Amino acid sequence: MTFKRVLLIKPSGRHGLSFAIDIIPTGLEYIASYMEDVLDEVNIIDLEMEQKPILKTTEMYLDELKPDLIGISMSSTEHTEGLKIAELAKNRGISTVLGGYHPTAIPDELLSHPYVDFVVRGEGEITMKELVTKEDVSGIYGLSYKDGGKIINNPDREFITDLDSLPFPARHLRRYRYHTTLMRDREHDVITTSRGCWGKCSFCCEPSMSGSVQRYRSPKNVMDEVLKIVEFHDEKPLNVEITDPHFMGKPKLVDQLCDLLALHDFDIKFGVKVRPDSMAKHPDVIKKMISVGIESFEMGIESPNIRDLKSTSKGIKTEVHVKAVNNIKKWGGNAGGTFVIGLPDQTEEEILQFPAYAKKIGLMSTAYGIATPYPTTEFYKELDDKGLIFEDDWNRFDEMHSVFKTNYISSARVEELASACMAKFWSLDIFIERERVHMIKHGIKMPLMDFMADRISDIRFSVGSGLQLQDDNFGTHVHEFLEASPDPWIRNYTEEVGMHNVIEMSGFLNLLGAQTIQLSLKNDGTPLTSWIFKTTKKTVEYIDVIPGKKDESTINFEVDLNQFQLDGKGEPSKINDVLTVIKLLRSNKGIKRQFNLMRLILAGGVELVKYTGRKKFSGITTHDRDNNGGWKKHQDGN
Repeated sequence: MTFKRVLLIKPSGRHGLSFAIDIIPTGLEYIASYMEDVLDEVNIIDLEMEQKPILKTTEMYLDELKPDLIGISMSSTEHTEGLKIAELAKNRGISTVLGGYHPTAIPDELLSHPYVDFVVRGEGEITMKELVTKEDVSGIYGLSYKDGGKIINNPDREFITDLDSLPFPARHLRRYRYHTTLMRDREHDVITTSRGCWGKCSFCCEPSMSGSVQRYRSPKNVMDEVLKIVEFHDEKPLNVEITDPHFMGKPKLVDQLCDLLALHDFDIKFGVKVRPDSMAKHPDVIKKMISVGIESFEMGIESPNIRDLKSTSKGIKTEVHVKAVNNIKKWGGNAGGTFVIGLPDQTEEEILQFPAYAKKIGLMSTAYGIATPYPTTEFYKELDDKGLIFEDDWNRFDEMHSVFKTNYISSARVEELASACMAKFWSLDIFIERERVHMIKHGIKMPLMDFMADRISDIRFSVGSGLQLQDDNFGTHVHEFLEASPDPWIRNYTEEVGMHNVIEMSGFLNLLGAQTIQLSLKNDGTPLTSWIFKTTKKTVEYIDVIPGKKDESTINFEVDLNQFQLDGKGEPSKINDVLTVIKLLRSNKGIKRQFNLMRLILAGGVELVKYTGRKKFSGITTHDRDNNGGWKKHQDGN
């Protein structure tokens, strides 16, 4: 059996910690480019980018493109959708093949379904090319299939050692323009400079997928693809995610790549995933990386507790975390970290200390993933042997749901703690700190209205993603988030740093004058949390986040959560804007309060006019930065 018309599909069921970024299916693009020369036609569909309903869209493409083989790349959260797509194809007489981390881990389970014909295990380029060209599948390494009702798993295929031999991903087949939610001013792309990771973390898929072996492309080969990416995007500003599990696997190669990037004047912001130990050991390489735009670093911190680090085979001491963060921030980089919560022996008290630890060591961004036992990992084997895994719905293996029994915390509470950790870390001091580090690098303050516009976008994004991840329990997580928000650290930080020293707001403060502004969020009339801003004509003396509310404010705003839809049955951001404004204004009774409110409105109006002028002048809605990352100086001098 050979195939001539192939359709490659990425399902839309992406959940968990990847929701912030549209994941471009470069794995499918690699496969398409590798076998394009032996096919009559190959197409790639990313259902994440298509119109809903997804299954009807899939049926439309199947009928329109008429493939004789459909390949589906699946993660665990796409288990159900991937099988449904396979069923739609099989009902039309189309052969089906599944690939990716999830099918590699559970080929027999997937092949037990009547509408799955093949599973490609491990790297897919060579295996897929042989599948579409060879009549006899029995000799295709890395392939699993059915023969007379019996499941056959051919021997594993050896890793591709010469990654430079692979053609670049088939971006010319791409039907979409990708953007990240958090960088809307620039197009998005991804690039892979190596495969595998030499780490042995027990909860990670890489040790079983790649045997803890890391293989590398040459810096020149990577640079040639970067040039192709720039050309593909018509030299527009870009955000490029480097997909390697550990970009600093060989620092010497990174150093050489930086030398090649330095020869060009690209407007590219690169993001990478790295181990903290490598970042602690190589400050000179980090300085060079940041100078050429590789400025966002995601490190697997996992936990401040030695017990947790030993149990997950991380093998990194906590003092390394501090050194890694300092090396990144010293040159204006964004030091981010991920933590694992809900490990079997963790307590609630330990988990709630993670955000404080993150701030203590200076992280500028964090994510808190719930420990998830993926099949074939050592973590899965350990829990499965003890009978602790209670969840059998693969769609919930997304690092945002608890799927196994822990010793001290209920599953529901583990999920609530993820929201609490986010609240305790992602407070105003962190956003100010991010801009402070940026100012150190570029010497220019961020305008106030741009800062506020970004925060509004962050709120909309958080609400939308939270509804996606916890649709049945969203209201509970909102309350958990708000109740966890108060933190004396915020006042201490803002008193020491001064928001006015980081954000350009001198005109706003001069018009506003000395005020104590309080924004309170209430539930059924009871204040849950309040944000207090103490200002003078020149400074923001402090920002405080407290439980409940205080009486001594000159301007007061109150918002009740009942104005929002929080049960997952409607749009959470849909509120009556006019009614809300009226209620906010009514929060300030008395001539003096209303006079203070008018000063705030006047000051905000002047800043809004400036902001609108900048937008019109530059044609950019937010993140109005120059090629060096600094804020543009416009004709108004701001």
